[in-house]
Amino acid sequence: MAIAPSNVASQNATTDDVDTHHLTRSAWALSLGSALEYYDFALYSLASALIFGPLFFPSSSVAMQLILSFGTYFLGFAVRPIGGVVFGALGDRIGRKAVLTITVLLMGVSSTLIGFLPTFQSVGYLAPIMLVLLRIGQGLGAGAEQAGAAVMMTESAPTNRRGFFAALPFVGVQGGTIVAALVYFAMLYGVDDITATWLWRIPFIFSAAIVGVALYMRLHMKESPTFEKLSAENKKPQSTLKESLACSKKSILTGIGLRMAENGGSSIYQALAISYIAGVVGLKGPVGALTLVVAGTVGAITVLVAGKASDVYGRRAVYRFFAIFQLVIAFPVWWVLSQGELISTLIAITIALGIGTWGMFGAQGALLPELFGSRYRYLGVSIAREISAVIAGGIAPLVGALLMGATEWVLGGDPATRVYAWIPIAAYLSLLTLITAVTAWRMPESLNRDLHSEADAH
Repeated sequence: MAIAPSNVASQNATTDDVDTHHLTRSAWALSLGSALEYYDFALYSLASALIFGPLFFPSSSVAMQLILSFGTYFLGFAVRPIGGVVFGALGDRIGRKAVLTITVLLMGVSSTLIGFLPTFQSVGYLAPIMLVLLRIGQGLGAGAEQAGAAVMMTESAPTNRRGFFAALPFVGVQGGTIVAALVYFAMLYGVDDITATWLWRIPFIFSAAIVGVALYMRLHMKESPTFEKLSAENKKPQSTLKESLACSKKSILTGIGLRMAENGGSSIYQALAISYIAGVVGLKGPVGALTLVVAGTVGAITVLVAGKASDVYGRRAVYRFFAIFQLVIAFPVWWVLSQGELISTLIAITIALGIGTWGMFGAQGALLPELFGSRYRYLGVSIAREISAVIAGGIAPLVGALLMGATEWVLGGDPATRVYAWIPIAAYLSLLTLITAVTAWRMPESLNRDLHSEADAH
């Protein structure tokens, strides 16, 4: 694939003369932060689908419990752009390392405290209010977490291996997903009603251990070479949302478009599909948790393969491939889920999430930071990631729950007809994926561009 000459211009030696030990330490520190974020993500997804309704919204119907539960799930995404703007601006002004330390602490404390919440039965409406407040804390911290991890690794890695190294922190996503799913699998095994026990609290309290290790490692990271260069030349911006939009509007819109399929697909398969196969199709036991373990294992491999492939074939080609793959399999996968067969359900979600969705995720690590110039990179990546997180990922399970309710209403009010909601849900996923496919065809190639340049990729 041809690369624009401007993108392969001079790259400052500091990015190519890399301290391997430092780079490995940074990768581990950032992977643990990503693991914490997606441990919380998978945990909250599973809890929203299976637990939070009866514990925090017991006075509602089963359908309304699900909608309210996914409503709090969405709220965590709704505040992420605020966290992205606040912490992204700080990341451009005071450094990547400092902000990444703050965000992992905020996420970890919020998640841990959820494990100590009283339920509706104990304190009434104060229980869902406290759940909402802690979910907001999670969302604010997550708002700049992965953006910072991607920026830090992309700016620190050798030029010709950025895709691979920037994908490494994202392996923590699969790690966090697998750990959360394994914990839920163990808890749900042989337990008829986990909401009647204290076991649901353990996974949230366990967040404290992850954040402790991640915080220690991040305090010992080095700052990225690009930010150090900006500091040495006194070019750090007074980064604001207005300035970033003025300088990087096109790159932000490109990033949002690229994330529609990836972030939307991730939420649809991790939260909505699990709720659908358990609550609508009727697959009982820890099926959802087991599915995420297998999909997460495959996804960890896919992320690294996609990152490496993007170094060889270019960011555009790899992203296009996985977007088209997700688009082609959307309807077949959701039809399989509607059949209620365990093994085929496991295989379908593993292929869709572990390969299709997370293939885009792996290619995205270096791609998004490369779209932006050095002065507004952290803020630009944060805005693109978190706006898309609201309009694609955060709202997807809520839209799905509404589609299931609408399907039941249209087909006469029989709850059994909710199984046919697979058709509009697959159409919704296809629409999100089509937006990404079109964006991937129109985006600039960013492979090997000079990250010290203050201009965005064109």
